[in-house]
Amino acid sequence: MSLDGEIQLIRDTSATMIPSGDEHTLPAGTRVIISQALGGSVTIRTDQGLYRIDGKDLDALGDTTRAALNEQSSKEAKTPSDEPFSEDHVWEAMKGCFDPEIPVNVVDLGLIYDLQISEPASDDGRHSVQVKMTLTAQGCGMGPVIAEDVKNNIESLNKIAEAKVDIVWDPPWTPHMISEEGRKKLGIE
Repeated sequence: MSLDGEIQLIRDTSATMIPSGDEHTLPAGTRVIISQALGGSVTIRTDQGLYRIDGKDLDALGDTTRAALNEQSSKEAKTPSDEPFSEDHVWEAMKGCFDPEIPVNVVDLGLIYDLQISEPASDDGRHSVQVKMTLTAQGCGMGPVIAEDVKNNIESLNKIAEAKVDIVWDPPWTPHMISEEGRKKLGIE
């Protein structure tokens, strides 16, 4: 099934307005177009603007669309490895987080400024992680939402006890921070 075209919400749905970050309830019957479906959430376009719908609310898009999104998501998901824990696992987890307006993950956008992983504090071998990240624009209300996505993705790893994500503004982000992979995705030379 294609995810192109207009869909009607089948139930009232909680959504986050982009870029303000304000929470809204979109009523059943609202006509939407999916503009991005990455990282487990969906960015939709309505007559009132852009909104982000969390993965837990994908059923509001109807069974057929939800099934197509879940199939797409499972194809994109990386299988957890049996390798010993490494910093690479944390970077991969963060690559599953996206700015809802830009189809490039937060790592390749150059938004992650610092990653610190503590040695395990107890015998369970679980680490604490500290991340410093920025956003593409200081006034973006989606910052807490994106930071929470990063935190949740990191904490979903087996060897992580907790993650803390701080949003920082120094140095200011510029498009020069986008990785080569991100530039290819965006068609930037």
